[in-house]
Amino acid sequence: MSIQKSSIPKGTRDFSPIEMNRRKYIFGIIEEVFHHYGYLPIETPAMENLSTLLGKYGEEGDKLIFKILNSGDFLEKVNASGAVLDAKHLTPFISEKALRYDLTVPFARYVVQHRDQIAFPFKRYQLQPVWRADRPQKGRYREFYQCDVDVIGSNSLLNEIEIIQIVDKVFTKLNLSSIIKINNRKILSGIAEVIGEAAKITDITTAIDKMDKIGPHGVNKELESKGISLAAIDKLQPILHLIGNSEEKINVLLQLLASSKTGLQGIAEIRTIFDYLSHLTINTAVEIDLTLARGLNYYTGAIFEVKALGKEMGSICGGGRYDNLTGIFGLPNMSGVGVSFGADRIYDVLLESNLFPADTYTSSKVLLVNFGGKEEIHSLQLLTQIRKAGISAELFPDDVKIGKQFDYANKKNIPYVIVIGAEEMQSNLIALKDMKTGEQQKVNFDELLTILKN
Repeated sequence: MSIQKSSIPKGTRDFSPIEMNRRKYIFGIIEEVFHHYGYLPIETPAMENLSTLLGKYGEEGDKLIFKILNSGDFLEKVNASGAVLDAKHLTPFISEKALRYDLTVPFARYVVQHRDQIAFPFKRYQLQPVWRADRPQKGRYREFYQCDVDVIGSNSLLNEIEIIQIVDKVFTKLNLSSIIKINNRKILSGIAEVIGEAAKITDITTAIDKMDKIGPHGVNKELESKGISLAAIDKLQPILHLIGNSEEKINVLLQLLASSKTGLQGIAEIRTIFDYLSHLTINTAVEIDLTLARGLNYYTGAIFEVKALGKEMGSICGGGRYDNLTGIFGLPNMSGVGVSFGADRIYDVLLESNLFPADTYTSSKVLLVNFGGKEEIHSLQLLTQIRKAGISAELFPDDVKIGKQFDYANKKNIPYVIVIGAEEMQSNLIALKDMKTGEQQKVNFDELLTILKN
């Protein structure tokens, strides 16, 4: 039998114990903040009906959905049809389910399906993996975790304020310097109107959302390739290059979009948000960015994106207001707003910035050396007492050379080692070694707990 090469699909990763400790640190802070603001957890299946997902993310998004082949002879219906089909038309015959692309659309489906058990406005959070058939690159994976927080069933802009507060609180607790960028889909629609290309709002937003990647020249080229007139592209330039503080940008927009009722509504909403924020203490900078479009089709109001300052990384958090998402599933007039924290990108930024606490690099706080015999029994009893005190500890399972046991402690980043020999048993003291400094001291049990807890 040939030996199979061990590998995993591109764009996926294994996580070591240390990596999992770091990830749990991120998830713990995010979940703690969500709870603090009154949000409740739910979970949805990894797979959804393909019909639930298709058409919600735009044409480009639909291409990135991982389809699941039907079980059994899934080509039977294809053969019976007798038609020559391309991949797009073949899909309905061979796939009825797909891995979820994000958590927002499954959430909308959940709300509709469970509306009789939900108290509105419904505040929920979700920490689960999603999958996208994207090209793997730095900060972009095919399997990654999203940490979503949404409130649905309310049109109030106070919800946008709370979302900003949540974002600010999470990144403050993570000690991660960031900036919250905000735009409004109605402003984007107004821009499309005043340049005379209202019908091509999707093409326009998709192009300008790439400003950071391809620059103004690249955006203009893409707009031209989508059939946007040169006159319209010229009218767009002052908006793409708009500078100043939030109030200055709003005043310019009021002039540029004076003829668009939709655009003016978007400006009013964004001005209200900044008015609220002026009365609050927010550690994270919030700025208007008109190139922020986010390609998802379901946003209708505020759009958010968070970037880590000084890092070559895409957004680490993003979201927005959606008014019609549940209407697709038969529950109209149910507006919601939320954001998704990209746990994997946050992880990469924290690691690069050396912002993980020291205890995320360790497993147990202390290792007890095993000498076998009576010493082993004595150490086992001591281990039980240490664990009862709420301290993570372990006893090496085998009576082997002490050097090997010390090596084990070093490889696991265990900061302390306890050595209990005949002398220690007789004196009822504990020999404690600090693995970082090499210092060794003899302490009683109470002193041991004080050192380990500190």
